[in-house]
Amino acid sequence: MKIRLTAALGLSAALMLSACAANESTAPTADTPAATTSAAGASDAPAQEPISGTISGIGASAQEVAQQTWIAGFQTANEAVTVNYAAEGSGAGREAFIGGGADFAGSDRAFKIDELEENSFGKCAADSKAINLPVYISPIAVIFNVEGVEELNLDAATLAGIFKGDITNWNDQAIAATNEGVTLPDLTITAVHRSDTSGTTENFTDYLASAAPDVWDAEKSGDWPYQTGEGAGQTQGVVAAVSGGVGAIGYVDASQAEQFSVAKLGKDGSFHGPTTESAAAIVENSPVEEGRADNDMAIALDREAEGYPIVLVSYLITCQDYEDDAVADLVKSYASYIVSDEGQSAAAERAGSAPLSASLSETVQAAIDSIQ
Repeated sequence: MKIRLTAALGLSAALMLSACAANESTAPTADTPAATTSAAGASDAPAQEPISGTISGIGASAQEVAQQTWIAGFQTANEAVTVNYAAEGSGAGREAFIGGGADFAGSDRAFKIDELEENSFGKCAADSKAINLPVYISPIAVIFNVEGVEELNLDAATLAGIFKGDITNWNDQAIAATNEGVTLPDLTITAVHRSDTSGTTENFTDYLASAAPDVWDAEKSGDWPYQTGEGAGQTQGVVAAVSGGVGAIGYVDASQAEQFSVAKLGKDGSFHGPTTESAAAIVENSPVEEGRADNDMAIALDREAEGYPIVLVSYLITCQDYEDDAVADLVKSYASYIVSDEGQSAAAERAGSAPLSASLSETVQAAIDSIQ
């Protein structure tokens, strides 16, 4: 089945409203200070001087399309601002942010509590730590390239067996058992995984470890835990490897899966394809991790929720307190645009992501307002 991601039923209306709103300057712009801007972008503050300057981010390739969209929208509204984003992977983004090589990072997992305690962060004030802001929600799609097969149902144990290397042929009985009536070829499976440290991998392995622990005996990790399969760098590397490999299967952010056949996942004979609705519902019903500081919004995803089970929340990682006030102001303005109705609707339209709910957007905006 070719993937067709759709946002919530109200998205079309939201896009129309945001288009009108853009003409009325309701998103954070040069005349709208981010600190007084709500998630919808409304402000009663007087006009201020246009903002200017350059900020740079490094991080998740899953966010790449969304970041391109956000940067275009934000720079259109703020012509004297330049935002750069290098989609080098979540691990590279976190390392760059620790070392001071980026003003913000994109990551498909949040910094862990012990990482926040152990590290200082190059762009942050001496007594400040990083905060994790959820800005991008998307399913992780399992893509495959098997001639003559467009529909594929996989339970967690079978998916784990394929990527661990226990199941090596497409006509294996474990695959046939959940795909009655499908002619599966006598063809070697090439399971493609990320070769770089990846938040997408960490979300994928988190699902396998929790849903199929009898098969997947490794803990969740951003680094591939087994000496099996074929490694590829960043999301585009996996896309290229699966596209060019007959018998290949891989996992990517759903925004990158449009050209592929996509597996349905599930259990007990109930299988679901990836949708933004199910992804948004899982995040909406998942709490913030315990033990987090104020404004640090790492989400503890509920992997047992009904519907398509592999979801990622991708984060914008910033300082709570920047050493440079000018950088802080630019990051706050950009982050406010990202979580605004306009920013979230634009990413949903272009990247197929699930917009933040109104309540989550409001909470994230309050955290953004706290940046200094």
